[in-house]
Amino acid sequence: EGAELIDSVLDVVRKEAESCDCLQGFQITHSLGGGTGSGMGTLLISKIREEYPDRIMCTYSVCPSPKVSDTVVEPYNATLSVHQLVENADEVMCLDNEALYDICFRTLKLTTPTYGDLNHLVCAAMSGITTSLRFPGQLNSDLRKLAVNLIP
Repeated sequence: EGAELIDSVLDVVRKEAESCDCLQGFQITHSLGGGTGSGMGTLLISKIREEYPDRIMCTYSVCPSPKVSDTVVEPYNATLSVHQLVENADEVMCLDNEALYDICFRTLKLTTPTYGDLNHLVCAAMSGITTSLRFPGQLNSDLRKLAVNLIP
């Protein structure tokens, strides 16, 4: 369970944060449909928010869809985890699971997409969103400015 693992995960997060020269914030990728992403993921976000309240929390959350659902409890997991995201995340990038599958089928012409294929699409989206953070430019030069420019 997530509650049993959270302390060891937070130790790793602390070590990584301590090795940073200028920690802007955290980017978390998780699914809202499964138990690990919705339960452990939101618990991790909550705990990180407690320890680093002044840092930006950005999530890339894969939202479940009834057409590509694995389990019947996905809507419940998503509903319960959205509350935690509202409370603890500064930026939430919602990724539609059904749209990811559609891109695999229609654009990439894959007959049976794997989780690796779906994860590659999520990585491509993250890469595009964070390009202005990784390369020099005038706009959105850090996570906070990205949030200011995205949120009306």
